[in-house]
Amino acid sequence: MLKLPFVLAFTAMTAFFWGVYGVVLRFGTAKMDHNSLCAFVGVGLAYFLIAVLVPVALLNRKREVGHWSISGTLLSLFAGSVGALGALGVALALSNGGQAIYVMPIVFGGAPVVNTLLTSWLNKSFSQIKPLFLLGMILVGLGMVGVLITKPAPKPSANHAASSHAAETDSKSSEAASGSSLSEKVSDAASKVESKVKGVVEREVQWLYVGLSIAMAVLCWGSYGPFLHLGQGKMGGSRLRPFCCVGIAYFVIAVIVPIVILLSSQSGNSFTLEGMIYSIAAGAAGALGALGIIMAFTYGGKPIFVMPLVFGFAPVINTIASITIDQTFGGINSVFIGSVLLGILGAVTVLLNAPKAIPHGKPALATPSAATPSAATPSAATGASPSGPITPNAMEASAGTSTSKESTESTSPPEPPTS
Repeated sequence: MLKLPFVLAFTAMTAFFWGVYGVVLRFGTAKMDHNSLCAFVGVGLAYFLIAVLVPVALLNRKREVGHWSISGTLLSLFAGSVGALGALGVALALSNGGQAIYVMPIVFGGAPVVNTLLTSWLNKSFSQIKPLFLLGMILVGLGMVGVLITKPAPKPSANHAASSHAAETDSKSSEAASGSSLSEKVSDAASKVESKVKGVVEREVQWLYVGLSIAMAVLCWGSYGPFLHLGQGKMGGSRLRPFCCVGIAYFVIAVIVPIVILLSSQSGNSFTLEGMIYSIAAGAAGALGALGIIMAFTYGGKPIFVMPLVFGFAPVINTIASITIDQTFGGINSVFIGSVLLGILGAVTVLLNAPKAIPHGKPALATPSAATPSAATPSAATGASPSGPITPNAMEASAGTSTSKESTESTSPPEPPTS
């Protein structure tokens, strides 16, 4: 119970950094002619710096709990891969005409559901799901959708307002000086610009691709937490090793693959220094959020309530950050405030009513009766097994801090560390 504040603190850390991720990345994309692949490269570089180089340096300087293992490495790499593919799914949905006002509510609402179902299946704890837990999930989703739909509209940009004012002034001046001929030319040019802007904002929606991309993001982001938790457990509760694997997966998917695509493309790239700085900052926020999840798991947090809390509060923080940057405080209404409170209430309900995993069985005592064949066979009640496969016991083992896990692992030879 004493570790609960640490779990909540690191969960809040992840929600904050993932909440501001999109806001920062928006600037990076805008500074590089809205080229999502160029911005994605910056994100991957940040993950490589924070989630690969730093953990490797720390692992070489001091000894950390846990060990490398093939199964833990593969599971952590898979978790990092689905995390990167989830971000790519959101980008694909938006690039095919989808609007963030409905893409993000579906993603952030669907991912916790996938997370809960997957974790319950891995833990064999479907029977432990309570009606109040489902009610909390619904409240989180409703509050999240309400926040994103009723958020204040951003103010028109200063550049757009200035250009409109300048065009109007030029039109009046031209009409006074040269008559209606020049005024008609200016009006025609303004109409062309307006039509181009309208074409960008209201481009045709490819509903099939948008739907598939949203489904991809929901499935990938919903699977991230459970598989990362499994990988950390297979590494003896290590914090830096699974984090390093996540960074490697992001580097491959978000740096190497986009660079290959950009080099093979005829349109070239749009890299700028300012855009890369913003994109790397966004990637740093994403990497720190991933670290927060690992730390929450280390202190005993479980994916079945950590991930719903993250996905419940991240869009709220994203909305608040957008309002602060766009200076639209005057547009806040009672429905928006009520949606925030509804999301918080749902998140607390999820936390208090999270399904309980099947408890660990007590390890067999070293007595003469324990050496008999009947005592050496797995117990049907506990699911214990001398070889230690992936069972509810292994899944729900705390990240290297549970004494019962240590006792269970002592019955099977651990995998040799690679470092």
